[in-house]
Amino acid sequence: MTRTTYRGLVALAALAVVTALPGTAGVASAGEVPAYRTADGATATTGTPSAADAPRLTPGMHTDSIGRGERKYYAVTLDDRTSAYFSAVAAPRPGTKVQDYGDQLAISVQDSGGGTCGPVAHPSFHSGGAAYPIADYAVRRIGADRTDCQKAGPYYLVISRKGTAASGPGIWPVEIGYLAEPALKGGTPDRPGDGTWSSAAPAPPTDTDKRDARGGTGFNDAGSVAKGVWQDRIRPGEARFYRVPVDWGQQLNVSAELPNSTLADSTAGAATTGVTKYVPNALGLSLFNPARGAVRDNNFVSYSGRPAAAREFTAPVAYGNRLHPTGAVSAMRFAGWYYLEVTLNPGMAQYFPEGADLTLRVDVLGTAQAGPGYSRPTGDFSVTPTDRDMADKGQPAQGAAKSGTLMAVAYAGIGTGVTLLLGLVVWTVVARRKGVQGAGVASVSPVVPGVVLPGPVVSGAVPRDPVAPEAGSIPPAGWSEPYGESGRSMQSVPGQSGQPNQLGQPGRPPEVERSSATRPSLPSQSSQAPQLSQSSNSSHAVEASQPSQTSQASASVSPSSRTSQEAQAAQQGREAEQFGPSQGW
Repeated sequence: MTRTTYRGLVALAALAVVTALPGTAGVASAGEVPAYRTADGATATTGTPSAADAPRLTPGMHTDSIGRGERKYYAVTLDDRTSAYFSAVAAPRPGTKVQDYGDQLAISVQDSGGGTCGPVAHPSFHSGGAAYPIADYAVRRIGADRTDCQKAGPYYLVISRKGTAASGPGIWPVEIGYLAEPALKGGTPDRPGDGTWSSAAPAPPTDTDKRDARGGTGFNDAGSVAKGVWQDRIRPGEARFYRVPVDWGQQLNVSAELPNSTLADSTAGAATTGVTKYVPNALGLSLFNPARGAVRDNNFVSYSGRPAAAREFTAPVAYGNRLHPTGAVSAMRFAGWYYLEVTLNPGMAQYFPEGADLTLRVDVLGTAQAGPGYSRPTGDFSVTPTDRDMADKGQPAQGAAKSGTLMAVAYAGIGTGVTLLLGLVVWTVVARRKGVQGAGVASVSPVVPGVVLPGPVVSGAVPRDPVAPEAGSIPPAGWSEPYGESGRSMQSVPGQSGQPNQLGQPGRPPEVERSSATRPSLPSQSSQAPQLSQSSNSSHAVEASQPSQTSQASASVSPSSRTSQEAQAAQQGREAEQFGPSQGW
């Protein structure tokens, strides 16, 4: 293996380590606010003004864009058993001018006759004219309490953008989600009765140790968080997303907090810095369910230099909540990942020009209960042990898949390294044992896939380096200059003028030239494995020809005619004649 290959492996390992380090991804700092990151593999589509030629959507994620005043249609085919959720995320670039409440989306599902299936969603802005991602869903729900949109057939998702000339005329990117909820095996659970849970929020966690959270730009790269206190950084004009696993029967209690500002500690300081002492809609906290439906999306609090907090407390997750008339309760209808969006108004730059410390206090209350019993498994509406582990580690949604891939590569590399090391150890032990048992007898190298090990070693002969040194490097003993582009010696093989010296075939180490006393006679074939001999100038050479005639001229040694030392000296002398002067390894 060349040093270049080693460098590549080291670089890959370093990359894997940096990627896996906690707190290195998604940490906000002063500078440009990142735009919303769409889902990997999302399908690009273009909605049409008419239902007649509307593009067809399939379950999954899709991307499109929409201008002010536009209405777009998308066709879907639904059965009479599955509820379908169609979410839309409008993500104007940070800094885009918007109008509170006036700029909004309208999301609905219609049947082939133009009838609307359930309520129309209207996500809008509430941050004092600052743009941030807004989202909600429209539903075609199957249920015994429903009479409309229950038949199988063609349906349409309709997305409109409303706004006035007071806002920016630019195009908004839109991410569309299509998520199917399976039917139940049995009957539909009843709606939980009023008074079964208290709406009074308990105190948030007060852990003294804060863990690092890694907020994302949207739903697709949201940072996972679990019960406890978390810290992050957020910049003015930025929205950061987090996700929490909430199981059946559990409630979510969460708060997002800002510290006091040192720039507003005194009137004199305010006069010199231009601090206005009050920012309405300064800090926002929005909550979405696993299908990206808004539980509450307009919880903004003001800021005047003192600590401030936006809080949310939900109903327990229950299938029957979908029958509740209150939207915030109805949205808590299935288990899974719940998303937090924290938004900081651009006007907060007067208090935190370099970004603010953000504290998240997360509490998941209640014991997880069994689900309603879907007719088929669904990972979108459940919480797994893996989900809880990811949340406890603070692993981002998108980073999880990458981390899994890198860990798989790392484990594979470790396994390969251990295998190669064991192979080399075994080969070394076998070679030494055979060397002790009889001088001049070649040992056979173990076969390790993908690695060329040193060839058979002959007692008294010079072992060869299986790989040529790199171009420009100092050649080891046994190699001679000059080196070509590939790093192999360009010295000619004796008797073959003009023929460059080359190594053996890939994956098959060349054989070292052995004496006639230890080497069987081989037929001359072009497919025969190349053999390695050593020229008088110590350069390695490979021959793909008949066995060397020089070795056949060697005379055998009679141990009885000389002492053991004389026999050994004579043998070494003959090998020196055959292989050339001995060089250090």
